[in-house]
Amino acid sequence: MPVLSVSAFSTGTVQIRPEHIRSNRTPLLWWLLTSRSWSAPRPINVYVIVHSEGVVLVDTGQDRASVTDPGYFPRGIVGWLYARLARFSIRPDETLTAGLAALGHSPHDVHTAVITHLHQDHIGGLRELPTSRIVVSEIEWAQLDSPLALVDGIMKDHILLPGLNWSPVTPPPVVDPTIFPFTHAWDLFNDGSLLVLPTPGHTPGSLSVLLRQPGMPPLLFVGDLTYDVDLLAAQKVPGVGKLRGLLESSRAVNALRSRFPDLVVLAAHDPAAASLLAVALVGNQR
Repeated sequence: MPVLSVSAFSTGTVQIRPEHIRSNRTPLLWWLLTSRSWSAPRPINVYVIVHSEGVVLVDTGQDRASVTDPGYFPRGIVGWLYARLARFSIRPDETLTAGLAALGHSPHDVHTAVITHLHQDHIGGLRELPTSRIVVSEIEWAQLDSPLALVDGIMKDHILLPGLNWSPVTPPPVVDPTIFPFTHAWDLFNDGSLLVLPTPGHTPGSLSVLLRQPGMPPLLFVGDLTYDVDLLAAQKVPGVGKLRGLLESSRAVNALRSRFPDLVVLAAHDPAAASLLAVALVGNQR
């Protein structure tokens, strides 16, 4: 079997607005300026898949420099908006390298990191991965050239780092009824075990990763398509992104879940994700 193990760890915690977690259909700027509440601290998950070709990460977490370096975030009104959107807590032992070490790995063991999208809390460990292939969607990569990239949460100074091995991809059309209604997928190792799927909405180029292997339940790593799998099941989408895209991608995931009831959906900031993964893996060992 190509997939040997799956684990998760968190690079600190993030608090976000209730409207961020579940859209109330008001414009983002409105609730960002008016919201007075914060969520309880939520994880910033990094998923670690040990494949026969090497370690694969889904996202790389938040950079601890974001809480120690006063110059990490942009200044002015854009920086103020960033501070209104999220607040982070990251201990010295909550870096990507430390999380990998706790699992017995080093950054040099990481063959590939799939970045679901380019927001700060998914690219924070990039500078720790100088020898890895970094996969991102070509649509997402193109957002770097947008004059509104910074306003859209894409900080190029923390993405376009020297020496990184970026690999922008576009999932091609596939004829695979087992993943319907998804009609496009990029096979990470050409063995069918890890498929990169387009799930736009939170950002135009957001990706998810489907792990499927005989003898274990399928796992779908969805980034920020949702912040709570129960909300996803009820088709209640987040307040950040394009509503139509979030709804369409959520419907596609829910359709896949209806065909495979044992599918485990794992989001980047869902407090339930670690326990959902643990239960799925314990069941797999029985």
